Amino acid sequence: MLLIPAIDLKEGKCVRLRQGRMEDDTVFSDDPVAVAQRWINEGATRLHLVDLDGAFAGVPRNGAVIHAIREAFPDVELQVGGGIRDEETIQGYLNAGVDFIIIGTKAVSAPHFVREVTAEFPNHIIVGLDAKNGKVAIDGWSKLSHHDVIDLAQKFEEDGVVAIIYTDISRDGMLGGVNIEATAQLARSIKIPVIASGGIHNLDDIRALGAIAADGVLGAITGRAIYEGTLDFPEARRLAAEF
Repeated sequence: MLLIPAIDLKEGKCVRLRQGRMEDDTVFSDDPVAVAQRWINEGATRLHLVDLDGAFAGVPRNGAVIHAIREAFPDVELQVGGGIRDEETIQGYLNAGVDFIIIGTKAVSAPHFVREVTAEFPNHIIVGLDAKNGKVAIDGWSKLSHHDVIDLAQKFEEDGVVAIIYTDISRDGMLGGVNIEATAQLARSIKIPVIASGGIHNLDDIRALGAIAADGVLGAITGRAIYEGTLDFPEARRLAAEF
């Protein structure tokens, strides 16, 4: 199981939000490239980069930082999300060497878009489903849709996405533990891998996710826990790799 450090970008800085609220942010570094270097030095093989400004604006705002990380670390897998709502943006990131593109809001608001881009960019598209009480949130988590997580995930699997990132937004940034039951239920409902996100606090959460890895949980994204020190990344990465 992969453990994937999150680097959330706001105004060119590395931050973390609580429950997706832009006004409730903590700045961890003014140098996201140095942050990437830290996690790579500690064994990360994939990074999760999110353009938070882009997620709210609907167009990329931190592309230069993402390009800089890609240039500095060409051998590390990058999955990038935030404000990716047209094919031109996807092509630009792939041309820059990004490995996986995460579609979030546009996947829910215009589902045909996923089908189109998976056909045009096969093996590169991940859909991020951010949910609360089983319903999918959009527009930087500011709105709750009527769509059911599992129904949408099954549709996107048919469309050809390579994985689903599942985030329980009621837990994100709160260090309150992962929603294991919902993550396992989703993973068992589809054949493509699920990447868990939101709520990881300590090694017990890694063990709990490891227990459902065989259901189809490829990995987990961790943010605030590794920045605030409740989770030791090298130790947690080694533990995750055992599953």
